[in-house]
Amino acid sequence: MRPTRQAASRLTVILSGLLLALGATLAPPARAATDVTTVADALRENPVYVDGAAASQLSRADADALADKIKKADKPVFVAVLPESFPKQDLFRNLRTATGVTGVYAIRLGDAFDAKADSAALSPNAVRNLTTLVRGEPAKQQLNDFVDRAVAETSGSAPASWGDTGDDGAPVGALIGVGAVVVAGGAGAYAVARSRRRKRAEEERAALEKLRVVVDEDITAFGEELDRLDFHPAEAGADDAMRADYERALDAYEKAKSFMAAAERPEQVRAVTQALEDGRFSLALLAARREGRALPERRPPCFFDPRHGPSVKDAEWTPAGGAPREVPVCAADAVRLADGEAPMTRTVTTDTGDRRPYWEAGPAYGPWAGGYFGGGLLPGLLVGTLLGSALSSPAYAASAGVPAADGGDVTGADFDAGDFGGGDFGGGGDFGGGGDFGGGF
Repeated sequence: MRPTRQAASRLTVILSGLLLALGATLAPPARAATDVTTVADALRENPVYVDGAAASQLSRADADALADKIKKADKPVFVAVLPESFPKQDLFRNLRTATGVTGVYAIRLGDAFDAKADSAALSPNAVRNLTTLVRGEPAKQQLNDFVDRAVAETSGSAPASWGDTGDDGAPVGALIGVGAVVVAGGAGAYAVARSRRRKRAEEERAALEKLRVVVDEDITAFGEELDRLDFHPAEAGADDAMRADYERALDAYEKAKSFMAAAERPEQVRAVTQALEDGRFSLALLAARREGRALPERRPPCFFDPRHGPSVKDAEWTPAGGAPREVPVCAADAVRLADGEAPMTRTVTTDTGDRRPYWEAGPAYGPWAGGYFGGGLLPGLLVGTLLGSALSSPAYAASAGVPAADGGDVTGADFDAGDFGGGDFGGGGDFGGGGDFGGGF
C-alpha cells in the first residue's frame, strides 16, 4: 500500500525535525559572543569555541575534528576562535577566571594567535615555545599544530563536563542509517563511563573517611575551646563587639559540623577548615577585647598545628631535607623555635599506619590544609615536602585531595593570575608584542 501524499509530507516534517535536533546535539550552532562569560560557558561544555563572527576562520567540521582530538587526548586544552573586535583587555586572565578550570588556553583573535596556561598544566617556557612555533600559520593548520604538541605535553585531565572521549563526529545521515550500532556503542560508552565514575567514587570515599578522622578532631577541639572560654553574653563588662565575636565563633562551629556532615567529596572538607579558621580568629578577637589588649591582625593559623589558633609572627623553619622558609607560627611555637626546640606539630595517620607531621603524610590531606591556609599560600609553605609536591601538581591545583568526581581540576578564581597576566591583549590592541607574549610569562 503506497503512502498518501499527506502521510509522506508528515513523514518528511518528522524526519526534518529529527535531523535538526540531532545536528544541534552534535554541533551547537555558532553564535556571536558578547562577553567572556559566553565563551567560558561554551568551553566548559566543549574544548573548542568558534565565535559566530569568526566562523570563516575555522569551519564547524574542522572545529569538531579539533575538539575530538583534544577529547581523545583527555587533556585540559581549550581553544577559542574570536573576531579581532573582541575585547582584548585582560582577555586570558578573564577567560581563565570565568572558565574556572586548570589548563592550557589558546586564542585565535582575528589573524593573530597566542596562548597561556596554568603552570601546573604546562610550563611558561613550553607555552612560549609552542606559541612561537605556530605563529603566522593559517588558522586551521595553526590550531591543529598547536593542539597536537600541547596535548602531548600538558599535565592533568580533561573536565568531565566535556563528556567521555571517543569518536562522536559521524555525519547525521550515517548515524540514522546505523542507528542500532550507535545505540550499542552508546551502551558501551555508558558502561565505561559508569565504571570510571564508580572507581572515582570509591577513591573519594576512602579519602574522605581518612580526612573525617582529622576534621572531627579539629571540630571537637574547637568545641572544647568554646567551653573553656566560659563567656556569657550577659556577663558584666560584655559589650556588643564581644557578643558579635562570640556569635561568629558559635556560627563557625555549627557551620563546620554541618559542612562535614554534608561532605561527599574530599575537596568539600576545605569549607570545614575554613569555617574553623574563621571561628578561631573570632575567639582571638573576643579574648583581646575581654583582656583589654590591642586587637590582633588577621593572620593565617599556626603552620605547625592550626588548632593553636592564629599565628602571631613568621619564623624561619627548615623541614627535614628541605630548604629554610618563613612560616606563620603561634606564640608558643615561636618561643620553641627560638630556643632551638621542636615545635608542637600536628601529626596524622599515613597509609602505612604511622603518625607523621601532616606535610609528610601524603596528598590526601590537601583539602584539610588548604582550608586553613588558602590555595595560594600553602604550596609555598610546603615546597619540598610530600604534601607540597602534591599541591603543586595538576591534580591538586584545585586544592582537592583526590581527583574531582567529574574529572578535571576546577579552581574557579583561585589560580595564579601571574600565569595569565603580563603582556595581555590590551595596550592598543597589541596581541603579544611582536611575537613573544611578553612580560612575566
